[in-house]
Amino acid sequence: MNEGDKEISYANNSLLQKTVILKTRRVLEDTIKDLSSNVLPTCIKVADFGCSSGPNTFSTISEIVDVVHEIYRRAQLKFPKFQVFLNDLPGNDLTTIFRSVPAVLDELKREKGDLFGHCTISGVSGSIYGRLFPSRSLHPIHSSCSVHWLSKVPDGVENNKWNIYMAKSSPPNVFKAYAKQFQEDFSLFLRMLSEEIKPRGHMVLTLMGRRNPDPSTEFYGWELLATSLCDLVGEGLVKEADLDSFNLPQYTPYKEEVREIIQEEGSFELDRLEVFEVDWDKKQDINNNGLVLDKYERGQKLANIVRAIKEHLLACHFGDAIIDRLFARLALHQAEHLDSK
Repeated sequence: MNEGDKEISYANNSLLQKTVILKTRRVLEDTIKDLSSNVLPTCIKVADFGCSSGPNTFSTISEIVDVVHEIYRRAQLKFPKFQVFLNDLPGNDLTTIFRSVPAVLDELKREKGDLFGHCTISGVSGSIYGRLFPSRSLHPIHSSCSVHWLSKVPDGVENNKWNIYMAKSSPPNVFKAYAKQFQEDFSLFLRMLSEEIKPRGHMVLTLMGRRNPDPSTEFYGWELLATSLCDLVGEGLVKEADLDSFNLPQYTPYKEEVREIIQEEGSFELDRLEVFEVDWDKKQDINNNGLVLDKYERGQKLANIVRAIKEHLLACHFGDAIIDRLFARLALHQAEHLDSK
């Protein structure tokens, strides 16, 4: 993710992720209430996998604290201690996160008053596909918009010419390779967490998915980024071989794929599986008094969202020199796509 607070930073381009968190708030509340119906510990250890950075990082933690506070207040119990563990890859902007911690804790203390117990917030760097915590150490576990990231680009997708992800023009083996990699990674993720979560512990996961069981019928959006890269190939700014060797390490599963993997892996019971849609395209600029944006402004905002998430991957593979031109192209393609909808 792009660091800091500049225009193309993740912190300033994560409204989509915020919307996802807000849409799953009720599920998180119900999960914490169900967990608390079985046990009311004096110290609650919360892990947020793929915490990223920016304003969304602490919203889930604040929500969990609010729900727990109300439960303990009604039970007339002393408010528990909190140990919060924020996890992401080593390249995440942990510096910005830790600068925000004192202000977050002060705000919680002001809101809860004397009832607020001791709370510590720590960063845990590492991949979600390996052990990160001691055995049987975590209570609620949360992850939003992270588990669809794969541990690596799937093997055997070298023939995915002129594409950077699954697309309608991708060969059949590409869809199979992506599904296989997700199955392996998600199964490993569940197996690792089963060793780290406490008995009767609960977990809430939110990940990007797709509507259709047949992946070849879906429009994923990354086709527009691939088209922008193809433009640069045509201009001689990107080598065709570099484009052919680049594929995104993520996967958007169908809901039944998620269900089947959880059941086959066997470490967890699936309490609920819900599907909801989030619109990437915000026609109104919420930072500018709700003014309606034209297609070019909307296209630029969508390009900034993609850039905040994918710039590092693209720059490592294609070099920094093409980045500004690439996302200028993407903004135009996004605007044209919006105009055709």
